[in-house]
Amino acid sequence: MAGVADKARFYLERAAPELRDFEEKEIFSKEEIRNLVVKRSDFEHLVLSPRTKPTDFLNYVDWEKSLDKLRAKRCRRLNIRNSSSHASQARTFGIFERAVNKHPGNIPLWLAYLDFAASAKATKKWKRIITRAIRLHPSDANLWTLAGRRAAQDGDMEKARAHFLRGCRFCTQEVGLWIEYARCEMEWLGRIEAKKSGKGVRKGVNTMEAIKATEAVQDGDMIEFDDEEDESDDGEERMMLPDPDADGGKLKKKPVFDEETTRKMEQSPALSGAIPMAIFDISKKQPFYGPQSAEAFFDLFARFSKVSSQGKIVQHVLAAMEEQFSGHPCTCSCQIRQPVIGVDVLSAEFPRALRESLGRLKTGLETTTDRKVLAEKMAGWVGRILAVEGLDEGIVTVLEHTKRSLEELSSAN
Repeated sequence: MAGVADKARFYLERAAPELRDFEEKEIFSKEEIRNLVVKRSDFEHLVLSPRTKPTDFLNYVDWEKSLDKLRAKRCRRLNIRNSSSHASQARTFGIFERAVNKHPGNIPLWLAYLDFAASAKATKKWKRIITRAIRLHPSDANLWTLAGRRAAQDGDMEKARAHFLRGCRFCTQEVGLWIEYARCEMEWLGRIEAKKSGKGVRKGVNTMEAIKATEAVQDGDMIEFDDEEDESDDGEERMMLPDPDADGGKLKKKPVFDEETTRKMEQSPALSGAIPMAIFDISKKQPFYGPQSAEAFFDLFARFSKVSSQGKIVQHVLAAMEEQFSGHPCTCSCQIRQPVIGVDVLSAEFPRALRESLGRLKTGLETTTDRKVLAEKMAGWVGRILAVEGLDEGIVTVLEHTKRSLEELSSAN
């Protein structure tokens, strides 16, 4: 335990200058500082002990965060402007670093580390953390999703697709990452169409200009998984994951968009929903594929009513379900809901679409392989429609009656 005490003293002494600053500026009293030292010493001894748990590090981090919030609050009250949170952030990063080095297999610890780096707006640090985490856990879908969505949010769809494609090679046991990849592509289509309609750029722009406006990459905000390591990586093991962007060991450069490229992009199947449909088609060959995962794709695509190719994509999924899982409650549920997809429940077109859905509901209950499960699914669906405010009274009456019938059917033995 002598070693633990020496290490704890080392980390405590590193925080001494900040504590002296607190005392000189009267942010904390001497008694409060003494209590801070005691509390920090307790945490240090706890996290340095041989049997420390990941939650011990997380509790330590939470305490440091609350201390920094109190410091910031008192500085505002005392009008102290030359006291920053940099020291606290650096110490918190140090705690997280020690945590993941001691418990490299704990995914929640890595996710908390990433959340803190994102909240601190430490972009380069975040990139290094996600790279290390994925190297250690290449089959964790959450980490690949974070990497892909971060790239997409920064406007780099090429990099986002590379992350998702790479992740999908490892994550073949669960549908989650595949759904997130499809969601990212649908969001991209929605942004492209919004730009083409004049939202964010001048109205009437061509497809290429819309793509450029949508994929405006912010320099220094990309996650690099190439062969060149950052100098601060301390000689860590090089990335050994398959790289779909690799070309002779080097990442492909972004294409230069000339007139010919623009013309091809105008006619590209990608702009008509080919990529989401391809993701679904490839998912059919994976171990996780089944009625539930197919319905998850259907539900995802059904949410993007502003994407013009939504109807074709939804029909593509439904056709596959009808061919492979005919009569299954998941398939019947999708068949019943299809007519109202993309139709505003407060619009004049909704009653006609609802009438079609209710007709399919009657047929589905007669042909499904499990009436009780289908009735439960449809009762929930009807309930979500009834929750919309401003619904026509006639529609409300019909749906309430339908819901009661479905609930009676689902509760029957």
